[in-house]
Amino acid sequence: MTTEFDAILRIKELCKERNFSYYELAKRSHIPYSTLNTMILKNNSPTLPTLQKLCEGFGISLVQFFDFDESMQTLTDAQQECLHLFSSLVPQDQELAIAYMKGLAHRL
Repeated sequence: MTTEFDAILRIKELCKERNFSYYELAKRSHIPYSTLNTMILKNNSPTLPTLQKLCEGFGISLVQFFDFDESMQTLTDAQQECLHLFSSLVPQDQELAIAYMKGLAHRL
């Protein structure tokens, strides 16, 4: 039995997990809000270039978008929490978080 992957459902799930509005996702992804909104309202799957931009907006890879169950199974609870928190940050804050973690790692 083959089940079809629902890209729109996955986008909705990721927005909910990160507490993103569709407007915020569009802004982070550098795509017009009207494009994203129409895609969701009409349940039209995104093109590959649009999907790549959406993944950048979520802070994930295409592999993580399509293989979310498998990729999350190998992470500890603490790693999953860090990833979810990191993904909810704006790019400038992500850079600060990385710099902070590097500083902590060098202390050891």
